[in-house]
Amino acid sequence: MKKLISLSALLITMMLLSGCEILNQAQQMANLTKCEFRLNSVDQLRLAGVNIQQVRQLSDLNFMDAAKITAAAAGGTLPLNFTLNVEVKNPNPATAGLNSLDWILLIDDIEMTTGVNNQRVQVAANGGTAIIPLTIGIDLRQALQGKSADAIANFGLNLAGAGNRPTRITLKAKPTIVVGSQTISYPGYLTVQNEFTSR
Repeated sequence: MKKLISLSALLITMMLLSGCEILNQAQQMANLTKCEFRLNSVDQLRLAGVNIQQVRQLSDLNFMDAAKITAAAAGGTLPLNFTLNVEVKNPNPATAGLNSLDWILLIDDIEMTTGVNNQRVQVAANGGTAIIPLTIGIDLRQALQGKSADAIANFGLNLAGAGNRPTRITLKAKPTIVVGSQTISYPGYLTVQNEFTSR
């Protein structure tokens, strides 16, 4: 009889804890709707395999790297790879959180690629911040069909700040959180923008 009572008490305790966890997850999603999102930085920027992270002007490229980018731009593919760091700031008095982030990337108002980040993120209360790193891979040759090889190569270099104009990056983001057994997505897409220029 005592074992039966102990088992019942354990089950009730587990149900209560489960209910508290569901409420906590729901509160984290509610808090997320008040969070501020911004594009923090672009890291590990590579064009056709060439590291262009520190390129501030075209003359920074050595002959071999410049030739590699030019050849790729004139050929079949011109891969652009980078990490886009999205910062989330939580002004709420309680933790905010998300389980995944669906995103659409636009560069200079051109839709480039889409993806999903399945990293669980929690953002501390009272002005706490968290960084969500998005790994981006784009074939500029395909994304910019109809553009000249020079225009395509310059597009990639502009992102590093080496071109003659700033590059506007826009991220449309839809956070999702799991509450109990239910997956709840943010209503619509958040628009997160920044303009990256040479320093």
